[in-house]
Amino acid sequence: MASAIFPKGEKGPTQTFTGTVWVQNLVASDSIYQLASGSVTFEPGARSFWHAHPSGQILLVTDGVGYHQLKGKPRQIIRKGDVVKCPPNTPHWHGASADSSMTHIHIVPNTEKGIVNWLQAVTDAEYNGAR
Repeated sequence: MASAIFPKGEKGPTQTFTGTVWVQNLVASDSIYQLASGSVTFEPGARSFWHAHPSGQILLVTDGVGYHQLKGKPRQIIRKGDVVKCPPNTPHWHGASADSSMTHIHIVPNTEKGIVNWLQAVTDAEYNGAR
């Protein structure tokens, strides 16, 4: 992995991530900006649980290769330089590929509607591309 833009941050909780994940908050939500943003680094094989955002989420992939999947759609490969839009209230997950780490910046707009609703863990079959 190239030298990181932001610090790795704190280890992500096992209640919302599988594998080793590092989370660095960048912009905390407040009444002026009403958005939350952070940098998340997934080590190979690591991923988020299924989750949804009341106002959607934008991912800016800054390093590596990973996966992203919207519920009911095929898993997609994402790479450094990709921009991913997760629609409001749509369950999805994202993480690193099996043989590469992946870092993204997440942006959650309109946080007055809520930030995230965590769901169940992504199964190995889902991670490996089964629908």
